[in-house]
Amino acid sequence: MKHIKLKKVSLKNHPTISEQWVQKIISEDPTLLELGDLVVRDKERQQTGAGRLDLLLQDVDSLSRYEVEIQLGATDESHIIRTIEYWDLERKRYPQYEHTAVIIAENITSRFLNVISLFNGAIPLIAIQLTAYEHSEGIVLSFTKVLDVVRLGLVDEDEELAEPTDRSFWEIQKSTKEIMNLVDKLAELAQSIDPALQLSYNKHYIGFWLNGRAYNFVLMRPRRSVMILELKIPEEEIKNIIKEVLGEDSEVDIMEYDARWRRSRIRLTADDLNKNQELLIQLFRKAFEFRKNS
Repeated sequence: MKHIKLKKVSLKNHPTISEQWVQKIISEDPTLLELGDLVVRDKERQQTGAGRLDLLLQDVDSLSRYEVEIQLGATDESHIIRTIEYWDLERKRYPQYEHTAVIIAENITSRFLNVISLFNGAIPLIAIQLTAYEHSEGIVLSFTKVLDVVRLGLVDEDEELAEPTDRSFWEIQKSTKEIMNLVDKLAELAQSIDPALQLSYNKHYIGFWLNGRAYNFVLMRPRRSVMILELKIPEEEIKNIIKEVLGEDSEVDIMEYDARWRRSRIRLTADDLNKNQELLIQLFRKAFEFRKNS
């Protein structure tokens, strides 16, 4: 195998490449940032009484939004302040979403990394270092996360946007009767572990109650044709369980791990339930144990 040595280049000093070009590349393929399955909600988004947000990205399967600011060269004070200001404006305007500020720069110095770290936890913030390389066919961009978000836990992490609704809300507005039948079957699996578990219908998810309080070892997010199932199981643990039960060639649709709530996620259909009932029982038992001991 031939090794190809790439030459690192400075985009800030490049004669033709601009910040708008980098913005365009990211907007065409947000997965380059490795923040999940994202879509572009807006570009150059005007902020009231401020400037323009470079990119507003959103996770397709959750309420996560990312306020992204790009800077060629080294990050500086104004870049940090601008990023946090736009994040704050967006979270106040759309409080129903989970907002994260994202700084992208070619050079995130140790000094500014230390400053950013002071905010992390109080302000969910991700720093990504952008590196560019020359290639015979163009420019290669590499994005490296140098600071990940640190989120402070809630008094009770089961309090995630718990706005009570009812079953009809889900059947009519959010999902279908067919998928809601899947909810009932999953509830039966849960009750085989503890008969006292009861369904809890909320605006953004369906969870469980146990002995008068939220006990969300499993969350269900019904869609029109599928179910997003979130389990209180570490990322590697769920992969090991699936491998043990179904082998290497499992067709279980595993989604990106939710680091904030520490939940593994899978995409489920009615056929998946019929084919993988034993697996789901084991996953439910393991999630119940993790929730109990956490």
